[in-house]
Amino acid sequence: MNQLVRNLRLESLTLTPLTPTIGAEVSGVDLSAPIDAAARGALRQALLDWKVLFFRDQDITTEQHLAFARNFGDLEVHPFAPSKPGFPEVLAITHDREHPGRENTWHSDVTWRIEPSLGSVLRAVEVPPVGGDTLFADMYAAHEGLTDAVKAEIEGAVAVHDFAHFRVGMRRQGKSEAEIEAFNTAYPMVEHPVVRTHPETGRKALYVNAAFTQSIVGLDKASSDALLKHLYAQAAIPEYQCRFRWEAHSIAFWDNRASQHYAASDYWPAVRRMERVTVIGDRPY
Repeated sequence: MNQLVRNLRLESLTLTPLTPTIGAEVSGVDLSAPIDAAARGALRQALLDWKVLFFRDQDITTEQHLAFARNFGDLEVHPFAPSKPGFPEVLAITHDREHPGRENTWHSDVTWRIEPSLGSVLRAVEVPPVGGDTLFADMYAAHEGLTDAVKAEIEGAVAVHDFAHFRVGMRRQGKSEAEIEAFNTAYPMVEHPVVRTHPETGRKALYVNAAFTQSIVGLDKASSDALLKHLYAQAAIPEYQCRFRWEAHSIAFWDNRASQHYAASDYWPAVRRMERVTVIGDRPY
């Protein structure tokens, strides 16, 4: 890595990039205390520049976790995933011997929403002794790396997104078809651009993912599946990625509009407990 970008100063913060384009560790901020306008602005700019920020040794309470996330917008409540008792905005993500990890698919969060999230703040509560890393992919780079022919093919295209795997899970849990239909009505399938324009940076990012994208509008199933398979594969290119090894009290804050992530499920039967708070975003264009 170029020595000039190894350590960068932004207001009172020090940023140490993990790769040339995505991921930076942040020091010089205590997330247990309120942050002022200058620090908030610096962190937002760092998020735009690096797509995901990492913080070490942040032993914060649930209330402090929520307060930090609220610096960047209103918070969403996930309709399907379990929340922490008493804190509906906090996803409780626990994996152990009886509940193996299952987030090992490249994805952007909640793209089945009309207004998918701006980003999420994920806090490590208990981590396995080894394994359980999270990988992040730069979806600007994923778009920029496509051939001109593929870029032309997807220019202006839209894709259908759906919460299909949650629906499968609800059936497995014994939910009635009437209950599932209520969720279908509340969260209908939605169309988003295959390439979205980031609302703050103006940059183009590839915006389809293997977890929630169903098809590209206007293409037959075979053509849509083939093109999506190629587009999904871009997130798996190592040159577009960074990888974060968790420690207790580590925090990751990612821009869901410009990145995808993948939680490596290589630690079974060890325990991995995380808590996630998510900031509401806007409709992609």
